[in-house]
Amino acid sequence: MTISTINQTIQPQKDTLLQHPLYEKVKTIDDLRQFLECHVYAVWDFMSLLKALQNKLTCTTTPWFASENPETRYLINEIVLAEESDLTLDGKRLSHFEMYVEAMQSCGASTDELKAFLKNVVDTKNVFIAIKQSDLHENVKAFLDFTFRVIEESKVHKIAAAFTFGREDLIPTMFTEILKNFQQNFPDVDLSKLIYYFERHIELDADEHGPMAMQMIHELCQDDAQKWKEVEEVSVLALEKRIGLWDAIEEKIEARLELA
Repeated sequence: MTISTINQTIQPQKDTLLQHPLYEKVKTIDDLRQFLECHVYAVWDFMSLLKALQNKLTCTTTPWFASENPETRYLINEIVLAEESDLTLDGKRLSHFEMYVEAMQSCGASTDELKAFLKNVVDTKNVFIAIKQSDLHENVKAFLDFTFRVIEESKVHKIAAAFTFGREDLIPTMFTEILKNFQQNFPDVDLSKLIYYFERHIELDADEHGPMAMQMIHELCQDDAQKWKEVEEVSVLALEKRIGLWDAIEEKIEARLELA
């Protein structure tokens, strides 16, 4: 099996995401805020996938020892550098998650639910309990639960699959579509931080992180047929969970309109 084979397998899920009716539903600033308030959880748990890979592929403990594969060590450290400490629009160093939260706040989206959820993760010391106890949409819960189940299983090629095919490989195209709608529908709203965040992701993922993530999959699986099969299975599931997340956001936007 190869990257090309997996891409063929997951194409129906990618098509569903890229043609999802959600994009056309984000028409007002309130719709945008609703989108951000749900999508932020995907930005947050992405960072956990990233750090899980770093923990597996590099040495993050002392005493230090060289990790097994210098190539994957380099690839993941390069991605971590940008994702965890990138330059913001105003020249600060922040993670992409923190940049996203700042962008939410700048356009009036609420972060109260997010803060309460993250506090409960800290308080319970168990992300699965925090997910279960939250008031998040069931599809958002399922999305988060899947991510952390993959991390908990601790098979690095599976974590890399969720990271690469469920996220990095898909993000540039998805965010380009969303960004077009934002620019068209909200010309009078200051979305500079949000647009910068999206454009930064498009730039990094298309030109650097996407190809790096694909190379990481090659390095981790090599000629192991079972690993390639598991990468394919996780990739399909990751995209199905992402479709569920998009369905949830669309449902929440429509529910709010019905109440208006």
